[in-house]
Amino acid sequence: MNIKPIRNDLIRYILANVISSIGVSIYILIDTFFISKGMGAEGLAALNLALPVFNFLNGFGLMLGMGGGSKFSMLYCRTERIETDRIFTNTFISMLAVSAVFEITGIFFSEQITHLLGADAVIFRLSHDYLKTILLFSPAFLMNNIMACFMRNDCAPRLAMLGMLSGSLANIILDYVFIFKLGMGMKGAALATCISPFVSMSIMSIHIITGWNAFSLRLMRPSWSIIKEIVSLGLHSFFTEISGGLVLMIFNFVIYRLMGNTGIAAYGVIANIGIVFTAIFVGLSSGIQPLLCRYHGRKDSAAIKYTLRLSIKIAIALAALSYVLIYTQTSNIVNLFNSSGDSKMQEIAENGLRIYFLFMPFMGINTIMSVFFMSDEMPHSAQFISLLRGTFLVIPAAFIAYFLQSIGLVWLAVPISELLTMILAVGLFHLRKRKKRAEQLWLAYNKI
Repeated sequence: MNIKPIRNDLIRYILANVISSIGVSIYILIDTFFISKGMGAEGLAALNLALPVFNFLNGFGLMLGMGGGSKFSMLYCRTERIETDRIFTNTFISMLAVSAVFEITGIFFSEQITHLLGADAVIFRLSHDYLKTILLFSPAFLMNNIMACFMRNDCAPRLAMLGMLSGSLANIILDYVFIFKLGMGMKGAALATCISPFVSMSIMSIHIITGWNAFSLRLMRPSWSIIKEIVSLGLHSFFTEISGGLVLMIFNFVIYRLMGNTGIAAYGVIANIGIVFTAIFVGLSSGIQPLLCRYHGRKDSAAIKYTLRLSIKIAIALAALSYVLIYTQTSNIVNLFNSSGDSKMQEIAENGLRIYFLFMPFMGINTIMSVFFMSDEMPHSAQFISLLRGTFLVIPAAFIAYFLQSIGLVWLAVPISELLTMILAVGLFHLRKRKKRAEQLWLAYNKI
């Protein structure tokens, strides 16, 4: 096996996807920074309460994008163009249906959802303004994710990266204009975020305009079997993102009762920094996904093995470097978002950052294992890992910390959950190896 082209492809895809994922995560981080400067701790708390809705939007977008993109990649080298078009068309139809639900929710139920998320009288209006605006622009967020995922699988990771970074740059400029120059507050921050995916898609559309694309829309009836397969392949991404929103809601509930709005503002800093560093590992797993699907389609087990080993080494190295950066620059990071100089918020956020981000090496391995199982057409194992790390372990851990009245244990809930998930994920991987070996021995025996 010639490992040089495999390694070069891996580095190229990982680099483009990590930068692209960080670009997406900066949407929210930039909002956090400008809101903290323009509206202080109350604005931070309001944004943090509205963020789970953004997780839900991204969850559905990634489910359709990763699911459709994975199926497209599996068919890319071994089928006719009409089949890949059928995958993209059914992904697009699914996006329209999901968008309709979000639009209706934004128009008729945004106030009820703001109450449900826990906004009190002090921050209700700020949270509601942000949430309603985001919901009304849901089709743009969903389609942006789908376009990026399909382009990565269509050998255009760099253009997808450029599109995402262009959107982030537009977000920075528009946040400044809307919040500080036009005085639009939370509505301005939300509007800047909502315009950004249009900028991203305008850049990515070059791939289609120039005719480089191996997918396009066709006039055809939706295929429920294809939609079901797309959803099945993308569910692990959905669970990962949705569980992030659910954890955010639970943590907001627990921290509010332990530390009040100041605690939520501190957690807002931690959660938003977490989105950026989590994006590193999401980008890493998104980068290896097209390659693993391609090698699986070719039945190239040696390339799969090499890709898996190297990506895990890269994940551990990135986690170590990221934690060193966070640990040594904790005060400076928190100061960026503490414009009011709130000493209590500063202390809570600094302590939380150092404990919370111990999760990174375990999360890196978990996201890689989840994508590996999905690419190996074992979606149930991928979904199990996503649910385990995002819901079944971390939420009970957070409530245990609440009953023990310990904010330190709240910060430890995520690292402990990721560690336990990693142990189980590695166990599943070894079970799969044993099963494959047994199948090979049985086939060899039958040939005798």
